[in-house]
Amino acid sequence: MDTGLLVLRLLVGLLIAGHGVQKISTRLGGKGLDGGSREFRADGFRGGKATALAAGGGQIGSGLLLAAGLLTPLASAGAVGVMTVALTVKWPNGLWVQDDGYEYPLVLIGVAAALAACGPGAWSLDRALGLTPYPLWWAAPVLAAGVGGGLLTRLALHRAPA
Repeated sequence: MDTGLLVLRLLVGLLIAGHGVQKISTRLGGKGLDGGSREFRADGFRGGKATALAAGGGQIGSGLLLAAGLLTPLASAGAVGVMTVALTVKWPNGLWVQDDGYEYPLVLIGVAAALAACGPGAWSLDRALGLTPYPLWWAAPVLAAGVGGGLLTRLALHRAPA
């Protein structure tokens, strides 16, 4: 089980972090901070560079924490939050990713919530620092904080349709 959790954390955490890098730089195929700002404006968000930096930073931070298995409940809540915002952007397109739907953000939300529920496993910084095991009940507030934070972010930063 610990090997599976390590693989899952590394895969999902590094993908989330990489997605954040793309928002704020030209690394990993990103379009730089200006491109990230344009993407958010095209999706109806205000704030330009500040929004791109906040989103990219949230994705990089939560992704790296998940990959390392460090502060897993906080990392999971952050991942759920940024992916909730992504889900709301993709929602009008339906579920399936081939239609630019919310399938992928939903999967990442599910994985982050599952990691909050089962913990990061033996091969994690949480374990090395003596922070585990986290109680199962942590999963509910992690999910609530992540979804709630994502929805509040959407409400605060999204412009009303013209």
